[in-house]
Amino acid sequence: MTRDRDGYRDRRSWEPRKLLCCVLPSLATALSLALSACSGKSNQPVEASGAAASVGVTRVVKKSLGRDITLSSELVPFQEIDVYAKEAGYVKKLDVDYGTHVKVGQVMAILEIPELEAQLQEDQAEIKNSANQVNRAEHELSRYQAQYKALHLQYTRLNGVFESQPGIVAQQEVDDAQGKDLAASSQVDAGQAALEAAQSQLSASRAKLAHDQSLFDYSRITAPFSGVVTERYANLGTLVQAGTGSSTQAMPIVRLSEDDMFRLVIPVPESYVRYIHVGDHVDVRVPSLGRTLPGKVARFSVDVREDTRTMHTEVDVSNPQRMLLPGLYAEAELHLDQKQDVPTVPIQALNHEGDKSTVLVVDRSGIVQERTVMVGLQTASDAEIASGLQEGEEVVVSDRSALKAGEKVHAQEVPLMQYHEGSAQ
Repeated sequence: MTRDRDGYRDRRSWEPRKLLCCVLPSLATALSLALSACSGKSNQPVEASGAAASVGVTRVVKKSLGRDITLSSELVPFQEIDVYAKEAGYVKKLDVDYGTHVKVGQVMAILEIPELEAQLQEDQAEIKNSANQVNRAEHELSRYQAQYKALHLQYTRLNGVFESQPGIVAQQEVDDAQGKDLAASSQVDAGQAALEAAQSQLSASRAKLAHDQSLFDYSRITAPFSGVVTERYANLGTLVQAGTGSSTQAMPIVRLSEDDMFRLVIPVPESYVRYIHVGDHVDVRVPSLGRTLPGKVARFSVDVREDTRTMHTEVDVSNPQRMLLPGLYAEAELHLDQKQDVPTVPIQALNHEGDKSTVLVVDRSGIVQERTVMVGLQTASDAEIASGLQEGEEVVVSDRSALKAGEKVHAQEVPLMQYHEGSAQ
C-alpha cells in the first residue's frame, strides 16, 4: 500500500516539472521576437508583411519628339487635260497612241482643213492686190509732187517780179499762177491720202492672212506640256469639231497627263491646320509599290470647309523614274511640330486628374514619391516633361493603382522598346 502510494506521489511530482520545461522555452522565444520587432520599428521604414513589391520603372531620357499625322488619298497627275482641236477638220495624221510619251511642243496630230487652205490662198491674192494699189498710189503721189513743185516755183517767180517791179507782170498772170499752185498742192494731199488708204488696206490684208494662218497652224495639234497619252478618242479620217463652239458637242483627240510630277490631295483636319506650312516635308508611302517617296506641301486652300471641317491641301510628289501611276492609293505622313532633346517619359507613366498631371517617382532609397509635372508635346508613345522631373530619374510605368507615396518598392527597369511593344499589344 505505502509503495503504491509513494509511487503515485512520484508520478504527480514529475508531470508538473515536465510541463514547465516545455512552456518556458516557448515564452522565451515569443519575448525575443517581440523585443526584436520593437527595436526594428525605430530603425527601419514601414514595410508591408513580406518582401517589398517589384515595380517596373524607366528613366527620364532626352529625345526628339514630333507630332505626326497620316492621311490617305489617291495620286493624281499634276496636270491632266483633254486636247481639243481649235478648228474643225479631218484627222490627217495621228502620231500618238495609248502610253505615248511626248515632249512639250511635240506634234501629236495634223488636221486637214480645206476651207482654211483656200482662205489662205485668197488672203495672199488680196495682199498682192493691195500691194499693187500701194505702188500705184506712190507713183501718183510722185507725179503730183513734181507738178506741184514746178507750178509752185512758177508762182513764186511771178509774184516776186510783181512785187519788186510793178507794171512788168500783170496781176492776172500772178493770180493764175497762184491758182495752179494751190490746185497742185491739193492734188499732192489727195495723192498722200490715197497712198495711206492703200497702205492701210495692205496692212489689213496682211493681218487677215496672219489671223487665218494662226487658225491654220491649229491644224497641227501639239503637246502643251510633257507627259503621256492616257486616252485616244480619234482615228485617222475622224471629223473633229472645234472645241471653242458651244453649239456642237466637240470630241477631244487625246487625253494628256503629266507623269513626272503628281499631286496628292489630302484633307487636313481642322485641329491640325495651324501646323501646315508651304514647303513642309511629307513622307508619301505607296503600299502597292512598297516604296516611300519624299514630297512637300506645295499649296493649300487657306480655308476650312464647313461640311467636312477639313482644309484642302496638296502635296507635290516627284516621279522622275515614272513609277507612280494615276489612281494609286498613297498615305501621306505629315510631320507637324518637332522638338529636339527634351526630357521625355512614356505616356503610360502619366496620371491625369483634371488639369493636373502626376507621375510616381522611385528615389534612390526605393521610396515611391508622387510628383506633379507640366506636360508639353505628346505623341502616341511619349510625352515631353516641361518641368517637374530631371533626366535620369526613374518613373513607374507598371500598374500604379496599388502603390502609395512613401511605400518602399523594388524598382526593376523596363527597356523602353520592350515596354512600348507590350503596351501596343
